[in-house]
Amino acid sequence: MKTFFAPFLPLVLMIVPFRIFAEPPHPSAPDPVVADLCAELDSLKTRTATWEKILAALPKISGYVQTGYTWSERSSTFFIKRVRLNLSGALAERLDYRIQIEFCSPKIVDAYLRYRPFEALNIQLGEYKLPFSIENTEYVPLKYEFIEYPLSLRRLMGFDDLCGLSATGRDMGAMLYGGFFKRGDYSILNYNVGVFNGEGLNVKDLNRAKDVVARLTLKPFAGFQVAASGYWGRYGERSLERTRYGLGACYDRGPVVLRCEYICGTTGMPQADGEQVVGQQSEGWYAVGGVRITRSLLAVARYDTFLEDRSVGATRQTNWTAGVLWQPVKHLRCQLNYTYEDYASPAVANGNVVSVMLSGIF
Repeated sequence: MKTFFAPFLPLVLMIVPFRIFAEPPHPSAPDPVVADLCAELDSLKTRTATWEKILAALPKISGYVQTGYTWSERSSTFFIKRVRLNLSGALAERLDYRIQIEFCSPKIVDAYLRYRPFEALNIQLGEYKLPFSIENTEYVPLKYEFIEYPLSLRRLMGFDDLCGLSATGRDMGAMLYGGFFKRGDYSILNYNVGVFNGEGLNVKDLNRAKDVVARLTLKPFAGFQVAASGYWGRYGERSLERTRYGLGACYDRGPVVLRCEYICGTTGMPQADGEQVVGQQSEGWYAVGGVRITRSLLAVARYDTFLEDRSVGATRQTNWTAGVLWQPVKHLRCQLNYTYEDYASPAVANGNVVSVMLSGIF
């Protein structure tokens, strides 16, 4: 036996150490402290993911308060212009909502659902700004350079309308909108078309007719746009005519702000006898120019004229306004406006108006 294994002995002595060192060590039992830390970390990740889902589902809350003081030859008063609370959020990937409440004279000013399946086709249903004119839709109070909107917009688009509406340019209805030919962060050709009640905020339709609003916007290059708008509707139980047309252009980029719009319309106006109705034709236009002196300081001026009744020249009012907008921090806007009011009617004296307004934003 000894003779038989002798030749293989050197080979065995070489293999045995190799096998010993090649054999992986047996894993030792895990450290209890490390195991507990890993389990706690996994639990923390799970709880964090759950809270992130809950927070993502909650509405985003924002709002602002606008208050100030106005002086003129006829009056002198402090005022609260707007107190808004805004709630918005997403219900799904392409479905979102917005609710905006006005507390100054309590009412809901925005409440809508919006579904955005494609860039070229989106749907909005509820109460919101009418897609008419550039200023009414794109220059909201926290973006607007002046304290008051121009006369033609206020008198013909539901702010202090000739037909009696005071609806901040809003109504209840359904709208389709979208854009074509995407370039960077904007579309070159945009459209809006909607059907609305025609009675203003939180009011059911008082007649069987529905108001149709349409707007076509062309943006050939960044910062510049041209928009044409049309409004065809009826208001009140007597279904009186309310037709509006608008055409405007705007350049707002870098230090320069240039904007102008022409708005005209026909309004069914009941006469003193209550039976006869006259279609009163009105028109007005404005031009705005401004310079951003610094990132927080803007100087701006506006010419604004409105003829309430085309057949009566004495119904014209023209306002010349100069203003300064200063926003030292994100949450505070300070505005100072001086306006010279020029009335064509000899029965109304021309006047000066000075207004200051502060906007606190949260």
